[in-house]
Amino acid sequence: MNSLVAVKNDVNALMEHGSIHPSSGGQFSFRVIGPCCRLFDREELPWPCSRLAWKSKEPSWRRIGRRFVPDIASRRCPSYAVELLQPGTRPTNTVLTLFSRRFTSNMQEWWYSRHPRSKDDSNLFPGSEILV
Repeated sequence: MNSLVAVKNDVNALMEHGSIHPSSGGQFSFRVIGPCCRLFDREELPWPCSRLAWKSKEPSWRRIGRRFVPDIASRRCPSYAVELLQPGTRPTNTVLTLFSRRFTSNMQEWWYSRHPRSKDDSNLFPGSEILV
């Protein structure tokens, strides 16, 4: 009888700026520029689309709510602004989401916090104290 062991890739620290890492498939490497929040642009939704507040169809210029919202698919995984380093080609800047890794609860709160205190200038790194 084979037992399957779930490998946990919990993220509890940031990747350092300038560090180089291989991709999970080994096809390329990337240099980390910095962490970022992947946002979804609600203007990219087709017309007519569902309005979040009233569940009805209406054009995009009458939507209620913010235009840019955190991407639901990637909110539990870290996203970084990176420079792709592929052999034989020029480096390319892009945003890379590491879906194979998951945030710990504290890290997810820091990365996608909805609290106004999280916008404080002293909140640069996870675990940094926020002075009230």
